[in-house]
Amino acid sequence: MPATSTLDYRKIRQEKIIKTLVNKDLSIQFEDHLENEMILNMGPQHPATHGVLRLLLKLDGESVMQCVPELGYLHRGYEKLAENCSYHEFIPHTDRLDYLSPLMNNTAYVLAVEKLLGIDVPRRTKFIRTIISELARISSHCLFVGSMGMDIGAVTVFLWTFREREKLYDIFENLTGARFTTSYTRIGGLSQDLNPEVLQMMKDFVEQFPEKLNDCEKLLNSNRIFVERTDGVGAISPEDAISIGMTGPNLRATGIEHDMRRVEPYLLYNEFDFDIPTFTGGDCLARYYVRINEMKQSIKILQQALEKIPEGPIHAFEPKKVLPRKERVYTKMEELIQDFMLINYGTEPPVGEIYHAIEGSKGELGFYIQSKGEGQPWRMKIRSPSFCNLQSLPKLVQNSMISDVVAIIGSIDPIMGEADK
Repeated sequence: MPATSTLDYRKIRQEKIIKTLVNKDLSIQFEDHLENEMILNMGPQHPATHGVLRLLLKLDGESVMQCVPELGYLHRGYEKLAENCSYHEFIPHTDRLDYLSPLMNNTAYVLAVEKLLGIDVPRRTKFIRTIISELARISSHCLFVGSMGMDIGAVTVFLWTFREREKLYDIFENLTGARFTTSYTRIGGLSQDLNPEVLQMMKDFVEQFPEKLNDCEKLLNSNRIFVERTDGVGAISPEDAISIGMTGPNLRATGIEHDMRRVEPYLLYNEFDFDIPTFTGGDCLARYYVRINEMKQSIKILQQALEKIPEGPIHAFEPKKVLPRKERVYTKMEELIQDFMLINYGTEPPVGEIYHAIEGSKGELGFYIQSKGEGQPWRMKIRSPSFCNLQSLPKLVQNSMISDVVAIIGSIDPIMGEADK
Protein backbone atom coordinates (compact mmCIF):
# COMPACT_ATOMS: atom_id res chain seq x y z
CA MET A 1 0.00 0.00 0.00
CA PRO A 2 1.60 3.32 -1.07
CA ALA A 3 2.45 5.80 1.68
CA THR A 4 0.20 8.81 1.98
CA SER A 5 2.10 12.10 1.65
CA THR A 6 1.68 15.09 3.93
CA LEU A 7 -0.05 16.94 1.08
CA ASP A 8 -2.56 14.10 0.73
CA TYR A 9 -3.37 14.29 4.42
CA ARG A 10 -3.90 18.03 4.03
CA LYS A 11 -6.29 17.49 1.12
CA ILE A 12 -8.24 14.82 3.05
CA ARG A 13 -8.55 17.13 6.07
CA GLN A 14 -9.65 20.07 3.90
CA GLU A 15 -12.30 17.96 2.19
CA LYS A 16 -13.67 16.91 5.60
CA ILE A 17 -13.89 20.55 6.71
CA ILE A 18 -15.65 21.55 3.49
CA LYS A 19 -18.08 18.65 3.89
CA THR A 20 -18.80 19.78 7.47
CA LEU A 21 -19.45 23.33 6.30
CA VAL A 22 -21.84 22.15 3.61
CA ASN A 23 -23.73 20.02 6.13
CA LYS A 24 -24.01 23.01 8.47
CA ASP A 25 -25.18 25.23 5.59
CA LEU A 26 -22.78 28.04 6.47
CA SER A 27 -22.86 29.46 2.93
CA ILE A 28 -19.13 29.53 2.19
CA GLN A 29 -18.25 28.56 -1.37
CA PHE A 30 -14.88 27.01 -2.11
CA GLU A 31 -14.11 27.17 -5.81
CA ASP A 32 -10.71 25.49 -5.80
CA HIS A 33 -7.97 24.20 -3.54
CA LEU A 34 -4.97 26.43 -4.16
CA GLU A 35 -1.79 25.79 -2.25
CA ASN A 36 -1.98 29.14 -0.41
CA GLU A 37 -5.59 28.72 0.72
CA MET A 38 -6.60 27.24 4.04
CA ILE A 39 -9.44 27.13 6.55
CA LEU A 40 -8.69 28.46 10.03
CA ASN A 41 -10.76 28.20 13.21
CA MET A 42 -10.33 31.26 15.39
CA GLY A 43 -11.93 30.44 18.73
CA PRO A 44 -14.15 29.60 20.49
CA GLN A 45 -11.38 29.37 23.13
CA HIS A 46 -9.33 32.38 22.10
CA PRO A 47 -8.37 35.34 24.30
CA ALA A 48 -8.83 37.95 21.56
CA THR A 49 -12.41 36.96 20.68
CA HIS A 50 -13.62 38.54 23.95
CA GLY A 51 -15.63 35.47 24.89
CA VAL A 52 -16.68 32.18 23.38
CA LEU A 53 -16.95 33.36 19.77
CA ARG A 54 -15.89 31.11 16.92
CA LEU A 55 -14.78 32.59 13.60
CA LEU A 56 -14.40 30.31 10.61
CA LEU A 57 -11.92 32.03 8.30
CA LYS A 58 -11.03 31.24 4.69
CA LEU A 59 -7.51 32.51 4.12
CA ASP A 60 -5.48 33.27 1.04
CA GLY A 61 -2.05 33.39 2.57
CA GLU A 62 -2.33 35.99 5.33
CA SER A 63 -5.46 37.64 3.89
CA VAL A 64 -9.00 36.81 5.02
CA MET A 65 -11.18 36.01 2.01
CA GLN A 66 -14.37 35.02 3.85
CA CYS A 67 -15.58 34.76 7.43
CA VAL A 68 -18.46 33.05 9.20
CA PRO A 69 -19.02 33.99 12.87
CA GLU A 70 -20.61 31.19 14.86
CA LEU A 71 -22.40 32.08 18.08
CA GLY A 72 -24.17 29.91 20.58
CA TYR A 73 -21.40 28.51 22.74
CA LEU A 74 -22.68 30.43 25.78
CA HIS A 75 -26.39 29.93 25.20
CA ARG A 76 -28.33 30.01 28.49
CA GLY A 77 -31.90 30.50 27.29
CA TYR A 78 -32.63 33.73 29.16
CA GLU A 79 -35.60 34.65 26.99
CA LYS A 80 -37.27 31.32 27.71
CA LEU A 81 -36.21 31.41 31.34
CA ALA A 82 -38.01 34.75 31.74
CA GLU A 83 -41.31 33.05 30.88
CA ASN A 84 -40.92 30.88 33.99
CA CYS A 85 -39.89 33.68 36.36
CA SER A 86 -41.93 36.43 37.90
CA TYR A 87 -41.04 39.92 36.74
CA HIS A 88 -39.20 40.52 40.00
CA GLU A 89 -37.30 37.21 39.91
CA PHE A 90 -35.80 37.97 36.49
CA ILE A 91 -33.90 41.06 37.68
CA PRO A 92 -30.71 39.15 38.74
CA HIS A 93 -30.57 37.45 35.34
CA THR A 94 -30.16 40.82 33.63
CA ASP A 95 -26.82 41.25 35.42
CA ARG A 96 -25.48 38.36 33.37
CA LEU A 97 -26.32 39.82 29.94
CA ASP A 98 -23.73 42.53 29.37
CA TYR A 99 -21.86 41.68 32.53
CA LEU A 100 -19.60 44.73 32.14
CA SER A 101 -22.50 47.11 32.80
CA PRO A 102 -25.03 45.23 34.96
CA LEU A 103 -26.46 48.42 36.49
CA MET A 104 -27.49 49.58 33.03
CA ASN A 105 -29.06 46.19 32.24
CA ASN A 106 -31.07 46.35 35.48
CA THR A 107 -32.31 49.81 34.58
CA ALA A 108 -33.29 48.83 31.02
CA TYR A 109 -35.32 45.85 32.21
CA VAL A 110 -37.24 47.59 35.00
CA LEU A 111 -38.03 50.52 32.70
CA ALA A 112 -39.65 48.04 30.29
CA VAL A 113 -41.67 46.39 33.08
CA GLU A 114 -42.72 49.77 34.48
CA LYS A 115 -43.88 50.80 31.03
CA LEU A 116 -45.99 47.64 30.89
CA LEU A 117 -47.41 48.32 34.36
CA GLY A 118 -47.94 52.04 33.80
CA ILE A 119 -45.76 53.05 36.76
CA ASP A 120 -43.99 56.40 37.12
CA VAL A 121 -41.16 56.39 39.66
CA PRO A 122 -40.14 59.32 41.93
CA ARG A 123 -37.77 61.96 40.58
CA ARG A 124 -34.91 61.00 42.90
CA THR A 125 -35.08 57.45 41.54
CA LYS A 126 -34.72 58.75 37.99
CA PHE A 127 -31.65 60.76 38.98
CA ILE A 128 -29.98 57.76 40.64
CA ARG A 129 -30.76 55.49 37.69
CA THR A 130 -29.26 58.04 35.30
CA ILE A 131 -26.14 58.33 37.44
CA ILE A 132 -25.53 54.59 37.72
CA SER A 133 -26.16 54.12 33.99
CA GLU A 134 -23.47 56.64 33.08
CA LEU A 135 -21.04 55.17 35.60
CA ALA A 136 -21.68 51.76 34.04
CA ARG A 137 -21.01 53.23 30.58
CA ILE A 138 -17.65 54.59 31.74
CA SER A 139 -16.75 51.24 33.31
CA SER A 140 -17.59 49.37 30.10
CA HIS A 141 -15.73 51.81 27.85
CA CYS A 142 -12.68 51.69 30.14
CA LEU A 143 -12.52 47.96 29.63
CA PHE A 144 -12.90 48.49 25.87
CA VAL A 145 -9.96 50.89 25.74
CA GLY A 146 -7.78 48.67 27.93
CA SER A 147 -8.58 45.35 26.27
CA MET A 148 -8.41 46.70 22.71
CA GLY A 149 -5.09 48.34 23.48
CA MET A 150 -3.76 45.10 24.95
CA ASP A 151 -5.00 43.11 21.93
CA ILE A 152 -2.84 45.34 19.74
CA GLY A 153 0.12 45.29 22.14
CA ALA A 154 -0.33 48.28 24.49
CA VAL A 155 -0.27 46.63 27.91
CA THR A 156 0.17 49.78 30.03
CA VAL A 157 -3.19 51.30 29.11
CA PHE A 158 -4.88 48.07 30.20
CA LEU A 159 -3.51 48.52 33.71
CA TRP A 160 -4.47 52.20 33.79
CA THR A 161 -8.07 51.64 32.72
CA PHE A 162 -8.53 48.75 35.15
CA ARG A 163 -7.27 50.99 37.95
CA GLU A 164 -10.17 53.36 37.18
CA ARG A 165 -12.63 50.46 36.99
CA GLU A 166 -11.56 49.36 40.45
CA LYS A 167 -12.54 52.79 41.77
CA LEU A 168 -15.95 52.36 40.16
CA TYR A 169 -16.36 48.88 41.63
CA ASP A 170 -15.67 50.31 45.07
CA ILE A 171 -18.53 52.75 44.46
CA PHE A 172 -20.82 49.97 43.24
CA GLU A 173 -19.98 47.81 46.26
CA ASN A 174 -20.78 50.61 48.68
CA LEU A 175 -23.99 51.45 46.82
CA THR A 176 -25.42 48.00 46.10
CA GLY A 177 -23.53 45.58 48.36
CA ALA A 178 -21.98 43.80 45.35
CA ARG A 179 -19.15 44.67 43.01
CA PHE A 180 -20.14 42.80 39.87
CA THR A 181 -23.66 41.38 39.75
CA THR A 182 -25.52 44.19 41.44
CA SER A 183 -29.30 43.54 41.00
CA TYR A 184 -29.75 47.08 42.30
CA THR A 185 -32.92 48.34 40.64
CA ARG A 186 -36.44 47.24 41.56
CA ILE A 187 -39.74 47.49 39.75
CA GLY A 188 -40.97 50.89 40.86
CA GLY A 189 -37.76 51.91 42.61
CA LEU A 190 -34.35 50.82 43.91
CA SER A 191 -33.13 48.27 46.41
CA GLN A 192 -31.72 51.04 48.64
CA ASP A 193 -31.09 54.76 48.64
CA LEU A 194 -27.93 56.65 47.79
CA ASN A 195 -26.10 57.45 51.01
CA PRO A 196 -23.87 60.54 51.53
CA GLU A 197 -20.67 58.47 51.53
CA VAL A 198 -21.39 56.99 48.10
CA LEU A 199 -22.40 60.40 46.80
CA GLN A 200 -19.02 61.81 47.84
CA MET A 201 -17.20 58.86 46.26
CA MET A 202 -19.01 59.56 42.99
CA LYS A 203 -18.09 63.25 43.10
CA ASP A 204 -14.44 62.40 43.79
CA PHE A 205 -14.34 59.99 40.86
CA VAL A 206 -15.93 62.49 38.48
CA GLU A 207 -13.41 65.14 39.54
CA GLN A 208 -10.28 63.03 39.00
CA PHE A 209 -11.28 60.82 36.05
CA PRO A 210 -10.80 63.34 33.15
CA GLU A 211 -7.10 63.63 33.93
CA LYS A 212 -6.67 59.85 33.97
CA LEU A 213 -8.56 59.54 30.69
CA ASN A 214 -6.31 62.20 29.19
CA ASP A 215 -3.26 60.11 30.17
CA CYS A 216 -4.71 57.13 28.27
CA GLU A 217 -5.32 59.32 25.23
CA LYS A 218 -1.74 60.60 25.27
CA LEU A 219 -0.49 57.03 25.43
CA LEU A 220 -2.53 55.77 22.47
CA ASN A 221 -3.30 58.71 20.18
CA SER A 222 0.37 59.40 19.49
CA ASN A 223 1.39 55.75 19.43
CA ARG A 224 2.41 54.94 15.86
CA ILE A 225 1.79 51.21 16.25
CA PHE A 226 -1.72 51.68 17.68
CA VAL A 227 -2.73 54.20 15.00
CA GLU A 228 -1.38 52.16 12.09
CA ARG A 229 -3.06 49.00 13.42
CA THR A 230 -6.46 50.74 13.57
CA ASP A 231 -6.55 53.54 10.97
CA GLY A 232 -8.45 52.32 7.90
CA VAL A 233 -8.82 48.80 9.33
CA GLY A 234 -12.27 47.19 9.49
CA ALA A 235 -14.04 50.08 7.77
CA ILE A 236 -17.78 49.98 7.04
CA SER A 237 -20.03 52.45 5.25
CA PRO A 238 -23.01 54.15 6.93
CA GLU A 239 -25.41 52.38 4.55
CA ASP A 240 -24.01 48.94 5.35
CA ALA A 241 -23.99 49.68 9.08
CA ILE A 242 -27.69 50.61 8.99
CA SER A 243 -28.66 47.60 6.87
CA ILE A 244 -26.85 45.24 9.24
CA GLY A 245 -28.50 46.76 12.31
CA MET A 246 -25.46 48.21 14.06
CA THR A 247 -26.16 50.64 16.88
CA GLY A 248 -24.26 52.49 19.56
CA PRO A 249 -20.65 53.67 19.18
CA ASN A 250 -20.11 51.34 16.20
CA LEU A 251 -22.87 53.12 14.24
CA ARG A 252 -21.85 56.60 15.36
CA ALA A 253 -18.30 55.88 14.14
CA THR A 254 -19.74 55.96 10.60
CA GLY A 255 -20.99 59.51 11.07
CA ILE A 256 -24.63 58.75 11.96
CA GLU A 257 -25.82 60.61 15.06
CA HIS A 258 -28.22 58.04 16.48
CA ASP A 259 -28.47 57.76 20.26
CA MET A 260 -31.52 56.54 22.17
CA ARG A 261 -30.91 59.20 24.80
CA ARG A 262 -31.71 61.78 22.12
CA VAL A 263 -33.99 59.87 19.73
CA GLU A 264 -36.37 58.55 22.41
CA PRO A 265 -35.34 60.21 25.69
CA TYR A 266 -35.87 58.20 28.87
CA LEU A 267 -35.17 58.91 32.53
CA LEU A 268 -33.89 62.53 32.68
CA TYR A 269 -31.61 62.74 29.63
CA ASN A 270 -33.78 65.40 28.01
CA GLU A 271 -32.93 67.71 30.95
CA PHE A 272 -29.14 67.40 30.67
CA ASP A 273 -26.74 69.19 28.36
CA PHE A 274 -24.46 66.76 26.49
CA ASP A 275 -23.28 66.04 22.96
CA ILE A 276 -23.45 62.88 20.84
CA PRO A 277 -19.90 62.17 19.55
CA THR A 278 -19.67 60.99 15.94
CA PHE A 279 -16.73 60.29 13.64
CA THR A 280 -16.50 59.45 9.98
CA GLY A 281 -14.57 56.57 8.49
CA GLY A 282 -16.29 53.70 10.24
CA ASP A 283 -12.95 52.00 11.01
CA CYS A 284 -11.38 50.72 14.23
CA LEU A 285 -9.79 54.08 15.01
CA ALA A 286 -13.11 55.92 14.65
CA ARG A 287 -14.81 53.43 16.99
CA TYR A 288 -12.07 54.07 19.54
CA TYR A 289 -12.43 57.86 19.28
CA VAL A 290 -16.22 57.66 19.73
CA ARG A 291 -15.93 55.74 22.98
CA ILE A 292 -13.22 58.03 24.35
CA ASN A 293 -15.42 61.07 23.72
CA GLU A 294 -18.51 59.29 25.08
CA MET A 295 -16.75 58.92 28.43
CA LYS A 296 -16.13 62.68 28.45
CA GLN A 297 -19.83 63.30 27.80
CA SER A 298 -20.77 60.84 30.55
CA ILE A 299 -18.67 62.87 32.98
CA LYS A 300 -20.52 65.98 31.80
CA ILE A 301 -23.88 64.31 32.51
CA LEU A 302 -22.70 63.06 35.91
CA GLN A 303 -21.52 66.52 36.97
CA GLN A 304 -24.98 67.94 36.25
CA ALA A 305 -26.85 65.04 37.85
CA LEU A 306 -24.79 64.99 41.05
CA GLU A 307 -25.33 68.72 41.52
CA LYS A 308 -29.10 68.62 40.97
CA ILE A 309 -30.08 65.33 42.65
CA PRO A 310 -33.12 66.03 44.84
CA GLU A 311 -34.24 64.54 48.12
CA GLY A 312 -37.34 62.39 48.32
CA PRO A 313 -38.60 58.81 48.17
CA ILE A 314 -37.05 56.18 45.93
CA HIS A 315 -40.12 53.94 45.58
CA ALA A 316 -43.41 54.52 43.78
CA PHE A 317 -46.44 54.02 46.00
CA GLU A 318 -48.28 51.47 43.88
CA PRO A 319 -50.00 48.76 45.97
CA LYS A 320 -50.36 45.42 44.14
CA LYS A 321 -47.54 46.41 41.73
CA VAL A 322 -44.49 47.44 43.76
CA LEU A 323 -42.95 45.47 46.62
CA PRO A 324 -43.29 47.38 49.92
CA ARG A 325 -40.26 48.31 52.00
CA LYS A 326 -39.19 45.70 54.55
CA GLU A 327 -39.68 47.98 57.53
CA ARG A 328 -43.36 48.30 56.57
CA VAL A 329 -43.70 44.57 55.87
CA TYR A 330 -42.49 43.81 59.39
CA THR A 331 -44.80 46.30 61.08
CA LYS A 332 -48.04 46.52 59.05
CA MET A 333 -50.51 43.79 58.12
CA GLU A 334 -51.52 45.33 54.75
CA GLU A 335 -47.92 45.48 53.51
CA LEU A 336 -47.27 41.94 54.77
CA ILE A 337 -50.17 40.63 52.70
CA GLN A 338 -49.07 42.70 49.70
CA ASP A 339 -45.50 41.33 49.95
CA PHE A 340 -46.82 37.75 50.21
CA MET A 341 -49.00 38.10 47.12
CA LEU A 342 -46.33 39.75 44.98
CA ILE A 343 -43.63 37.25 45.92
CA ASN A 344 -45.83 34.21 45.39
CA TYR A 345 -47.94 35.27 42.42
CA GLY A 346 -45.94 38.12 40.92
CA THR A 347 -46.96 41.51 39.61
CA GLU A 348 -49.90 41.11 37.24
CA PRO A 349 -49.77 43.72 34.45
CA PRO A 350 -52.63 44.25 31.97
CA VAL A 351 -52.85 42.16 28.82
CA GLY A 352 -50.74 43.69 26.08
CA GLU A 353 -47.25 44.09 24.71
CA ILE A 354 -44.53 46.74 24.96
CA TYR A 355 -40.99 47.42 23.76
CA HIS A 356 -38.60 49.70 25.58
CA ALA A 357 -34.97 50.39 24.72
CA ILE A 358 -32.12 52.39 26.21
CA GLU A 359 -28.73 53.45 24.92
CA GLY A 360 -26.53 50.75 26.39
CA SER A 361 -22.75 50.88 26.35
CA LYS A 362 -22.73 48.61 23.27
CA GLY A 363 -25.78 50.11 21.55
CA GLU A 364 -29.56 49.78 21.66
CA LEU A 365 -30.55 47.42 24.48
CA GLY A 366 -34.26 46.68 24.34
CA PHE A 367 -36.80 44.40 25.99
CA TYR A 368 -39.96 43.27 24.23
CA ILE A 369 -42.57 41.85 26.63
CA GLN A 370 -45.91 40.20 25.90
CA SER A 371 -48.32 39.88 28.81
CA LYS A 372 -51.43 37.77 29.30
CA GLY A 373 -52.18 39.43 32.62
CA GLU A 374 -50.26 36.82 34.60
CA GLY A 375 -47.42 37.09 37.10
CA GLN A 376 -44.76 36.25 34.52
CA PRO A 377 -44.21 37.29 30.89
CA TRP A 378 -45.93 35.20 28.25
CA ARG A 379 -43.09 36.07 25.86
CA MET A 380 -39.90 38.08 26.24
CA LYS A 381 -37.35 38.97 23.58
CA ILE A 382 -34.11 40.81 24.27
CA ARG A 383 -32.65 43.11 21.64
CA SER A 384 -28.98 42.74 22.58
CA PRO A 385 -26.62 45.14 20.76
CA SER A 386 -23.64 42.76 20.72
CA PHE A 387 -25.62 40.15 18.79
CA CYS A 388 -26.60 42.67 16.11
CA ASN A 389 -23.16 44.28 15.91
CA LEU A 390 -21.46 40.92 15.40
CA GLN A 391 -23.37 40.50 12.13
CA SER A 392 -20.97 43.03 10.65
CA LEU A 393 -17.89 40.82 11.14
CA PRO A 394 -17.97 39.07 7.72
CA LYS A 395 -17.94 42.45 5.98
CA LEU A 396 -15.42 44.08 8.34
CA VAL A 397 -12.75 41.37 8.15
CA GLN A 398 -12.99 40.66 4.41
CA ASN A 399 -9.66 41.35 2.66
CA SER A 400 -8.02 42.13 6.00
CA MET A 401 -4.95 40.43 7.45
CA ILE A 402 -5.23 37.75 10.13
CA SER A 403 -3.70 40.14 12.66
CA ASP A 404 -6.37 42.74 11.77
CA VAL A 405 -9.15 40.36 12.87
CA VAL A 406 -8.02 40.76 16.47
CA ALA A 407 -8.18 44.57 16.25
CA ILE A 408 -11.57 44.48 14.50
CA ILE A 409 -13.20 42.24 17.12
CA GLY A 410 -11.83 44.47 19.87
CA SER A 411 -13.19 47.59 18.16
CA ILE A 412 -16.72 46.12 18.00
CA ASP A 413 -16.53 45.45 21.76
CA PRO A 414 -18.84 42.40 21.85
CA ILE A 415 -19.97 40.68 25.03
CA MET A 416 -21.03 37.11 24.42
CA GLY A 417 -23.16 36.99 27.55
CA GLU A 418 -25.80 39.10 25.80
CA ALA A 419 -25.11 37.80 22.29
CA ASP A 420 -25.91 34.20 23.27
CA LYS A 421 -29.21 34.69 25.07
